[in-house]
Amino acid sequence: MTQMDLQAIEAIKQLKHKYMRCVDQKRWDELEQLLTEDATCAYSGGKYAFEGRKAIMEFLSGSMSRNSFISCHRVTQPEITLTSETTATGIWALEDMVIDTEHEFTLHGAAFYEDEYVRIDDAWKIRSTGYERTFEEIRSRKDVPGLTLTQNAWANE
Repeated sequence: MTQMDLQAIEAIKQLKHKYMRCVDQKRWDELEQLLTEDATCAYSGGKYAFEGRKAIMEFLSGSMSRNSFISCHRVTQPEITLTSETTATGIWALEDMVIDTEHEFTLHGAAFYEDEYVRIDDAWKIRSTGYERTFEEIRSRKDVPGLTLTQNAWANE
């Protein structure tokens, strides 16, 4: 593996980590710049599938922008394969948690992301992303005695 290959793999790792951070921090303008214009996604095994950056961003921002929606997405174990000088694929282990204070539930799950990347003007972008769940569980927050959310970055002060 060459130094350029290692640099490309590191750039792709940073791209995916930034994507996850932007999702959790609701930084939609930053996240939009990480996707190609013709990007596609298939979340939850295709349950939520969209074509085009605009459609993906409308889904993400529309479903996750509420102050009552708090998320935590962590990706690990990257398996990145460079398929050419300007294309690559990646598989990532995902563990996520969503707390929805409006609907009073907590979701915990795991999955494996499968991505396609393309380098455009010396910057790596996500051309396709999606995951297949290995498990997902939802718990009513009302059913857990003493459960108290003590901080929420999105709560109206």
